[in-house]
Amino acid sequence: MANTFKVKTKLNTGISSGVSTIYTVPSSTTAVLVGLTLANTSASAITATVTLTNNDGDNVTLLKDAPIPTGSSLEMMSGNKIVMEASDILKAYSSAANTLDCTLSLMEIT
Repeated sequence: MANTFKVKTKLNTGISSGVSTIYTVPSSTTAVLVGLTLANTSASAITATVTLTNNDGDNVTLLKDAPIPTGSSLEMMSGNKIVMEASDILKAYSSAANTLDCTLSLMEIT
């Protein structure tokens, strides 16, 4: 089994673009999420939501309408880890168009 650390980014997430997929776990892979930073790139405060679409159908909200002030970022994981299985999808969106940059740190186990 190989362990590979990776970073995945998503620019300009926002309500006009709908829910954006940050990361989808490849087949035959387990992923351990170790960090997720959400950055407000706009001139106004926004809120952010992060969801996990689980391969077994139990879709959950990990963060709901969290406020992020102008020019600030939010570290969602805060030392916790989330395990994702093959075909699971991490998604995010913000309350305003093209205002949220997402940076995800993870380890893939193949």
